[in-house]
Amino acid sequence: MRRTTIALLAALEAAVSALIGLGVVLVPLLVVWAVHFGLAVDAAAFFRAAADLWLLGHGVDLVLQLDPVTAERMALPGAGDPFPITITLLGFALASVAVGRRIGRRSAAAGHSITGSVSAIVVYALVGAVLGLAAGSEAASASLWQAIVLPAFVMAIGVVIGAVLETLREANLGDLAGGWVRDRLDELPPAGVDAVRRAARIGGAAAFGVLGVAAVLVAALIAVDYATIAGLSQSLGAGVDGGILLTVVELAFIPNFVIWASAWLLGPGFAIGAGTTVAPGGTVLGPIPGVPLLGALPGDAPMLGVLWLLVPVVLGFAGAWFVLGRESASVASTEARGDVGSEPWWYPVAVGAGAGVVAGIVMGLLAWWSGGAAGPGRLAVVGPDPWAVALVAAATVGVGAIAGGVTAWMRLRQPSHEYAAR
Repeated sequence: MRRTTIALLAALEAAVSALIGLGVVLVPLLVVWAVHFGLAVDAAAFFRAAADLWLLGHGVDLVLQLDPVTAERMALPGAGDPFPITITLLGFALASVAVGRRIGRRSAAAGHSITGSVSAIVVYALVGAVLGLAAGSEAASASLWQAIVLPAFVMAIGVVIGAVLETLREANLGDLAGGWVRDRLDELPPAGVDAVRRAARIGGAAAFGVLGVAAVLVAALIAVDYATIAGLSQSLGAGVDGGILLTVVELAFIPNFVIWASAWLLGPGFAIGAGTTVAPGGTVLGPIPGVPLLGALPGDAPMLGVLWLLVPVVLGFAGAWFVLGRESASVASTEARGDVGSEPWWYPVAVGAGAGVVAGIVMGLLAWWSGGAAGPGRLAVVGPDPWAVALVAAATVGVGAIAGGVTAWMRLRQPSHEYAAR
């Protein structure tokens, strides 16, 4: 496929993705405008609100200035002064990363990964710039440089992941970027590259395994506390149209909640305001925002408590056992039982430790991205502590991966000893 075609297709798909993301919040806002306000209010205010939400979903900070009546009702210190909103609605970012991954994969498969990736990134930068300029008002203002850079950065994450995975999966001799990556990898020691690859697989799988368990936990909490969530939603008096908008925002917030649940599983937990904590050891909460989804927060100390810390350990063990020990299940001959058993004892230890580092980096970055300021006063601290999450994830996954790797190494060596004894 020609370079120009790849660039146009990538730009079109990125533009459609941005417009769909904007439309997801704009349509409910226009319904509210028509039903609640009878088309009497300037529609531009609702477009600006949709743009603000889209930018917030891609990590752009907003500065809000509440009117005196609303600030008085909130009854929080500093509610009448301008305050930042830095928490990201990760549902929007996740959708953009997914689209970017598809663009990067298709561009790399066609041999023009750089062209397609740059085209999509530029489109997202332009969309962010336009929305950043158009969305500014006295009530809410976005950082213009962040509006240009951060949505483009989110798209860049997706296209890089897609292009790299496609390059590693299938070599395309016509792709310059993929060829450069493969040439650099060929210059490195094969044993080192293989060890890094295994550590990345184990650590990444363990981190996303923790997220998967957390997602199941969140779904269970929502199902169990659905009556509480529905009651909180009805108490807001938003109506059908406002309820649709609230549901859209909460769905965009679900990835944040899953990451917070992962921080809970790991032990550090998370905060809903300064001086609060939600952790396996117990929950200490003050007044929290009237977001219905927060009705699923656990109250007293949960069942099993700190035993949930075994989840990342088990996932690290299982990942190392599978990645480092699967040769023993697929090769019948003793002499050809993979390369792990022939490595020195410190090899599985190093790979396991590397897996812990990878898991710590992934979970720490996600924890950092999922939190931030959600309001004035005590609500300036919301979400998990990224450093604590990263350290605990690295330690627990690393311990499990080292144990699993050493166990697999010993299993692969044992048959050779028995064979030699005969």
